[in-house]
Amino acid sequence: MGSVSTLLAELSGFSEPASSPLLLLGQGRDLASERGVECVGDLPAPSDPNLVERARVARAALGSRAFVLGHHYQRDEVINFADVTGDSFKLAREAAARPEAEFILFCGVHFMAESADILTSPQQQVVLPDLAAGCSMADMAAIGQVEEAWAVLQDVGIADSTVPVTYMNSSAAIKAFTGRHGGTVCTSSNAEVALRWAFEKAGGTDDVAAGTGKVLFLPDQHLGRNTAVLELGLSLDDCVIFDPRKPNGGLTDQELRDARMILWRGHCSVHGRFSEQNVTDIRAAVPGINVMVHPECKHEVVTAADYVGSTEYIIKQLDAAEPGSSWAIGTELNLVRRVAAAHPDKNVHYLDSTVCFCSTMNRIDLPHLVWAMESLVEGRVVNRIVVDADDAHWARVALDQMLALPGI
Repeated sequence: MGSVSTLLAELSGFSEPASSPLLLLGQGRDLASERGVECVGDLPAPSDPNLVERARVARAALGSRAFVLGHHYQRDEVINFADVTGDSFKLAREAAARPEAEFILFCGVHFMAESADILTSPQQQVVLPDLAAGCSMADMAAIGQVEEAWAVLQDVGIADSTVPVTYMNSSAAIKAFTGRHGGTVCTSSNAEVALRWAFEKAGGTDDVAAGTGKVLFLPDQHLGRNTAVLELGLSLDDCVIFDPRKPNGGLTDQELRDARMILWRGHCSVHGRFSEQNVTDIRAAVPGINVMVHPECKHEVVTAADYVGSTEYIIKQLDAAEPGSSWAIGTELNLVRRVAAAHPDKNVHYLDSTVCFCSTMNRIDLPHLVWAMESLVEGRVVNRIVVDADDAHWARVALDQMLALPGI
């Protein structure tokens, strides 16, 4: 189904986009992914007819000793065994709210498991069923690169008037860098509040457009740009992109001095796929359709959409939508497929015509979850995520600053 006409062949229900190859079961290497490591351990065969029963038995054996978290982008076979589903920050907070759980099985990606380790007690152990489950966006900002970028800002003389803000989708080391330099963490839901706080701290005024302070926003350029321009009243000219692969970030000293938003050259490989043409095509195919996208999408896609918001926002909008209404959603396919199934009274379409799974998120599947749970039942803790103590301290400072923001 590579065209809009075939995608929308049945307007009364959800149409599955065309498939594309994925690294299933954590086998093999993908050098384009942020980690590209192979899963260790003897995985159950995905064809094992007893796999679901094995998962049920292992989960029951662990009981309250384990708490299973499932991100919205996970497969249904994993979500079926999750105690709680949600976005990355909601899940980390849920983990912290379960001090009685000895094990936190985080069915998400690496940076999410790191956040859970930071926010939970030292007695709790966080397990990521597949260490290869990562985030390409998070790995677009390596700590060495960010420290070099800060040195550039110091050399130009603007570091003292710049506050770093890092998206939740970043490594613990980047969150710690942000905490050390007086910044904060944000999510796609509270990016506006976090940026207003940062600009007021940097420039001494709550009128962002009239201020002089700067923000270094990591690692997703699109969320930073969309929030600054559409929510805070800055212009596209106020935003520059710092490319860590180029000397001085590819910018002149004057461009850095003139900028208000210094955006890291990073993006989400899933949301970056959506195009303005996708929006044009779906509107032509379904007159009156509502287009809803994630703020990690490109600026031209966000401005062409009707609704923009986080995964939680997207779910709530569909819940509240009128029966019979039509929606095209631009975010990860597992989530779109799930909300479409939950709302058979609404016409839900995928914004792109081809599959757009998060390939690293999809590395966690039922065989990995069964392997991790059965290992715990046998007394072996596998794939434990432990954040360096100093990084954990400063990352917690940045996370606590976010929690202290108004309305959080």
